[in-house]
Amino acid sequence: MQDRTVTTTTREWHLAARPHGEPTPEDFRLVEVPVPEPAEGQVVVRMVVMSVDPYMRGRMRPEPSYAPPWEVGEVMRGGAVGRVVASRAPELPEGSLVLTDAAWREVAVLDAAQVTRLPAATDVSPSWYLGVLGMPGLTAYTGLFRVAGLRPGEDVFVSGAAGAVGSLVGQFARLRGAGSVVGSAGSPEKVAWLRELGFTAAFDYHEGPVAQLLRAAAPDGVDVFFDNVGGEHLEAAIGALRVHGRAALCGSISGYNAVEPPQGPRNLSLMVGRRLTLRGFLVGDHAELRPEFTETVSGWLREGRLVVRETVYEGIENAVPAFLDLLRGANTGKMVVRLAPDPD
Repeated sequence: MQDRTVTTTTREWHLAARPHGEPTPEDFRLVEVPVPEPAEGQVVVRMVVMSVDPYMRGRMRPEPSYAPPWEVGEVMRGGAVGRVVASRAPELPEGSLVLTDAAWREVAVLDAAQVTRLPAATDVSPSWYLGVLGMPGLTAYTGLFRVAGLRPGEDVFVSGAAGAVGSLVGQFARLRGAGSVVGSAGSPEKVAWLRELGFTAAFDYHEGPVAQLLRAAAPDGVDVFFDNVGGEHLEAAIGALRVHGRAALCGSISGYNAVEPPQGPRNLSLMVGRRLTLRGFLVGDHAELRPEFTETVSGWLREGRLVVRETVYEGIENAVPAFLDLLRGANTGKMVVRLAPDPD
């Protein structure tokens, strides 16, 4: 059994300044703060693993968005899995594994309503609840099957295909009978990995204009586009979509650090003649899909039909380096930061 001793202080990351362009280490500050005693209905959670995600870049801006901005001088927030080390909530006894959005910190005192108790199964890594069985997995499932409406035999293009969401989109499409799956990624190593996953074709977008690379990989076009990147990738995909093609717009990481408005696709006129549908979505609007998603994806995992890959950084002090590297495309699969061992 792990040591559940409750510490009196904890370390947490605060936003020190709002970045202009690409964030730098100086925009963050690691501080030590006291851990208060839990009140009735509260639990003390020691974080085991936390998530860093591209959407967090948007929370560093002051403008309203679909997620509340982080305030300068306050602790940042994001998905994490932890263990309850002290409890004043009967429904969450000590030792419970829980999901919360209370990390970037090592320990947090939380209301019971702020956490979700997770199954105690030992065959599932806690980090999977931040990836394949968590928000990225549900995002991939929702965008591909509900928003884009993939049908068997259709051809799919995925941008940012070696990331947490994109790598699952490609695998989900293959498992549901896609005719072909094409992915873009940022290095030869990632391209090779996509082919190992079963992508029909993949290319490194640094090797030339994306439209040309996509045309070579899918000369007859595609029916569905799942976009994590935006910009040049979106323009290329619009040019490749067939009549009645659909695009699920999940993210546009290519412009997250832009200081000027990025140039939009220049070929939107194609949408009329080809009767295209481009639809943005937020996974939070589709929470009712979670039971179906969990049952389906858990089954694929049990059957060994899904490959899960993570890029792991160790220690709270490396949370910011992990996040900055994520924005530079240094991850393959899901990027997580392991904060503490979890012998349970």
